[in-house]
Amino acid sequence: MRRPLIAGNWKMHGSRAENAELIEALLLGLPDQIPFDIVVCPPFVYLWEVARLLKASSIGLGAQSVCAEQVGAFTGESSAAMLKDVGCKYVIVGHSERRAIYKEDDALVARKFLATQSQGLIPILCVGETLEERERSQTMQVVSRQLTAVLDLAGVTALRAAVIAYEPVWAIGTGKNATPEQAQEVHAYIRAAIAARDAKIAADVRILYGGSVKAANARELFAMPDVDGGLVGGASLKADEFLKICAAAQSH
Repeated sequence: MRRPLIAGNWKMHGSRAENAELIEALLLGLPDQIPFDIVVCPPFVYLWEVARLLKASSIGLGAQSVCAEQVGAFTGESSAAMLKDVGCKYVIVGHSERRAIYKEDDALVARKFLATQSQGLIPILCVGETLEERERSQTMQVVSRQLTAVLDLAGVTALRAAVIAYEPVWAIGTGKNATPEQAQEVHAYIRAAIAARDAKIAADVRILYGGSVKAANARELFAMPDVDGGLVGGASLKADEFLKICAAAQSH
């Protein structure tokens, strides 16, 4: 049985006061023992302070991106070693906003995946199609290309210490979301593609859904056999909403 994971991607939101209020509410709202993993991914400037707020709690810390290089003259970047040093356990790589806005291609995402694992951190590898690609029936082709770039560089065994997140780009921040059946179809395809290389790893790897997950749809999404939790955007900034999503994972 795969252990569900709920990851909150705060994107470029928050302040020291808002972060403290949110973390306090999450810590108060979560039971001492939870049958799933939870992680929050604040902006870089707040990582150290959020790590302090989390202390020895059951909530893990993640970063929203990472530099593909280990050290050097890369102004504005943060290495995997730095992220580990401030307490990170997870790193989101290949988020659709990084791919679209900052032009990160499949090759760079694969290098960031490797850089993350080089420090013992767990990459949350994002894959997914745009609305135009879905309308052209290219969903599986796009997802396969993005996944294959990582598998070819890192090898399928790298997925033993990684998480995959399927995020249909057309459902991110739009209020739209894939139906549970649409999500399951792509998740099953991803698992089958990995199984073609290693069936045991495919059975064990966690695949999250990441397109406008909210309390109203979380339970139905998480009930799908190949959906192992969620990569949550806007709803992760609201403690009550995020806790309800976590409760849906608990009942999965």
